[in-house]
Amino acid sequence: MKYMNKSIEELHEMLVKKEVTSAELIKESLEMSHKIQDECNAFVTILDDAQPVEVTDNLLSGIPCGLKDNYSTKDILSTGSSNTLKDYVPFFDATAVSKLKAAGAVFVNKTVMDEFGMGGTGTTGHTGTVLNPWDKTRMTAGSSAGSAAAVAAGVYPYATGSDTGDSIRKPAAYCGIVGYKPTYGMISRYGLFPFASSLDHLGVMTRNVKDAAIVVDAMKGIDKNDMTSWDSSHIHLRESLDGKVKGKKLCYVKEIVDLSNYENPSAELKEHIANFMKTVELCKSLGIEVEEVSVDKTLLNASPAVYVVISCAEATSNMSNLTGIIFGPRGQGDNYIEMMKDHRTKGFSPLIKRRFVIGSYVLQSQNQERYFRNAQRVRRLLVDAWKDLFKKYDGVILPVGSGPAKHLDGSKDILDKDTAVLEEHLQIGNFGGFPSITIPNGFISNLPVGVNITGNCYDDANVLNIAYALEEAMDYKNQIAKEV
Repeated sequence: MKYMNKSIEELHEMLVKKEVTSAELIKESLEMSHKIQDECNAFVTILDDAQPVEVTDNLLSGIPCGLKDNYSTKDILSTGSSNTLKDYVPFFDATAVSKLKAAGAVFVNKTVMDEFGMGGTGTTGHTGTVLNPWDKTRMTAGSSAGSAAAVAAGVYPYATGSDTGDSIRKPAAYCGIVGYKPTYGMISRYGLFPFASSLDHLGVMTRNVKDAAIVVDAMKGIDKNDMTSWDSSHIHLRESLDGKVKGKKLCYVKEIVDLSNYENPSAELKEHIANFMKTVELCKSLGIEVEEVSVDKTLLNASPAVYVVISCAEATSNMSNLTGIIFGPRGQGDNYIEMMKDHRTKGFSPLIKRRFVIGSYVLQSQNQERYFRNAQRVRRLLVDAWKDLFKKYDGVILPVGSGPAKHLDGSKDILDKDTAVLEEHLQIGNFGGFPSITIPNGFISNLPVGVNITGNCYDDANVLNIAYALEEAMDYKNQIAKEV
């Protein structure tokens, strides 16, 4: 009997009734890990010595899971999928890891990501490209590529992720699963390898909304080591899922959804938008009011550039400690400057180095006002535009991307000028720190696509409950990838 394709609640009930043991779950998950590693290259490290734990009242106890490789794990290799940290073994756990351990979670692997979270393709990790379990000629998106592939393939019911622009939510859509990024600071960032600190969120990937709520309930909480964390002890996500959504209000943005805004839209894009509009009608049938709204197109078009400027600037600063002297493989040279240069030149991929060049350029004193400060101003305008929507609506509902997963061949740069806003609008959830969840929304060309709901800060329970009600009305819950 297979167990890893079941939900967290189902597995917990079986463990409590002694219909299965934690050891048996771990054995199956490890076997699946090796299988999926051979097929999809989803893991940096597989923890074959993972041990069972006592099953308690905590729903996560005894159940295997995966950790994205930018979560610091004590005595376990944590590379950020970069050659600069290819041998790095931390001496401490990230706060989120400590909380999962306290809940009884069993870690069976560390998952591949785009190097340090930079990239949306799952192709830039130092161990190679992650393949989509639905179709191995397609990408998973990124940066939480390995976590998405593993959960979709049935290695375990959940894995952690991080999201700086859409790094949980777009891979979830491409892999037919749920991806949830809570409000900024709900989960402590202490021990997460920083990419862009004002945008970085920790979160989770699961196969249903309730599992996402269960895992984040365990991970969240205020932390003295992260001054941006806040007290969410009054929020109980799982208990809030009652599916009662009559009278709730959602909106979608005309400038993002209207096909007339796209030159020569592809057949997949047309089907994707049509599929989304069917979901809008489904929301209405559940008693949710859904309205079309308009947001300045010039402002929306600026979003991708704002993301590049701010994220690259923060990344350049955050990763200045990766010198090869403090930790990481030592570079060669006759002095420390030559050693640092050698380490960073050889250690970082071309994509990372390009981003560091951009970040350094926009932070130069003569360029800050024109680029970095202006990007911050436009970020504020975008956040204010969404906050104005939240005064009237419980959330913004939009399609994820321009269709199903892109082909790996020739698709490393997925930013197409014509569909840039459609591909990149999820970044606004990071600009504002908004809770945001992607759920499966059917299939196009036999590949999964997703729909996203984003709400106001601290309104996570409401956002998840709307997603839960919508999920219950569709047929895409608990999907396991079946290669086409």
